Amino acid sequence: MRFPSAARSVSARSRVAPGVAAVSACLSLLTACGDLGGGDGGTGGGTGGGAGQICQQAVLPASVRSASVSASTVLPSTVSAPNWSAPHVPGELLITHTPGSLSGGNLSAQSVQALGLVNVQALTPTLTLATVPEGESEELSAARLEAAGLTVQPNFVYQALAVPNDPGYRSGLQVSGTTIPQHYLPRIKAQEAWDFLAGCGKTPASVKTAVLDTGADSSHLDLVGRLLPARNYTGSTVTTNTNDTDGHGTGVIGLLGAATNNGVGVAAVTWSGQNLMPYKVLGAGGGSTAQVARALNDAVAQGAKVVNMSFGIVPGDYGQDPGDKVLDTALNAAAASAVLVAAAGNTPDDGVYYPASNPNVIAVGAIGTGNALACYSARPNSKYSRALDVVAPGGAGGCSGSGPQDNMLILRPTSQGSYGLSAGTSEAAPLVSGVASLMRAANPALTAPQTRALLLASAQANAGYAQLDALAAVKAATR
Repeated sequence: MRFPSAARSVSARSRVAPGVAAVSACLSLLTACGDLGGGDGGTGGGTGGGAGQICQQAVLPASVRSASVSASTVLPSTVSAPNWSAPHVPGELLITHTPGSLSGGNLSAQSVQALGLVNVQALTPTLTLATVPEGESEELSAARLEAAGLTVQPNFVYQALAVPNDPGYRSGLQVSGTTIPQHYLPRIKAQEAWDFLAGCGKTPASVKTAVLDTGADSSHLDLVGRLLPARNYTGSTVTTNTNDTDGHGTGVIGLLGAATNNGVGVAAVTWSGQNLMPYKVLGAGGGSTAQVARALNDAVAQGAKVVNMSFGIVPGDYGQDPGDKVLDTALNAAAASAVLVAAAGNTPDDGVYYPASNPNVIAVGAIGTGNALACYSARPNSKYSRALDVVAPGGAGGCSGSGPQDNMLILRPTSQGSYGLSAGTSEAAPLVSGVASLMRAANPALTAPQTRALLLASAQANAGYAQLDALAAVKAATR
């Protein structure tokens, strides 16, 4: 959630190397340290015998040991028929087709216009965006195209999930003069994970990680040296201007990867490396299927090993799945090489939002000040059975008995204040993405499905849910 006043900047406790006790604790867990090389994006090595080494845990629970085998492939998914009542761009159709064919002819602008469409744009060799004629329903145009052998769906719209759906918490709390600790990092055992890696000669670096959101403030002092060029899909043409004028994306990417141990602002799950890719897919009205799917495909093509999506489409009469075949196809393809993480949603009675409900995406719920789910967090119910895969701190967000000190300390664009407070499953998701990035940087040999399985198997049972445990996840990755 957002607050009009920025919180006072807090210098987070962080260490370059653990003390003797931390080293001993690491060594007590080892059978050996094998050299697996550095991770993507600047994974650091120590000096002497610790250089480039990975700590291997002596004994792991059977569920963790078998996880990389039992979930080594992309999971199958099913997609409902498109529901035209779900939020979508009015008048726009996404047409999926085989390259170069339309009922035996060429799929060209002229061919599609002959079927009564206008403003045709080829997005990929197999995906075309078109507008229906004025005065004609989208369903009628879609039916005509389907009769010609094409697959057609709406251009669905996805919204950022940072703020609980209570307008009182979007606009009211003042935190001036109050010091807000980063309590969420100790709760996921981030410090212990950093110490474990340091004891094995590793820094808490990141692999290439894409954040599909509102972009990022590249001028923020806590993002200097961390961002890679990405693309902006929110306009009529694709550009490289990913500047964040909203603040949501800057906050999300800061939780995952604010520059750490730099004496400025806040600490993050991952400390270093120029490897964060801020793809801008959410504008003032959200982001469409075409924008999100293209960015996802682009991110994977550019080598992203982890993808964070703190947005979703609220379940409605269409259930958890609006029938977005285009995005579902992109998600399933991306999951073969990238760990996909998404916010589950900020309403407690509507089930897990899409795309978090896709089986190849880690659906992240939020816990507040205690171990229980935050009052706003999405969760399964009798109507929507899709379970949360993992939960992580997301801030209290105005739940009963909470105050501003119970929310997340995040980055804001400098024009809106350097730091602020927020709460939501949007804030919980990047903590999970950060841990996945630590895991893949520490052990580059892990596949995306293996990383996903190990992260989930190492989570700790807590109030009926699996709670993120950074230390256990990193140990599982380096065994």
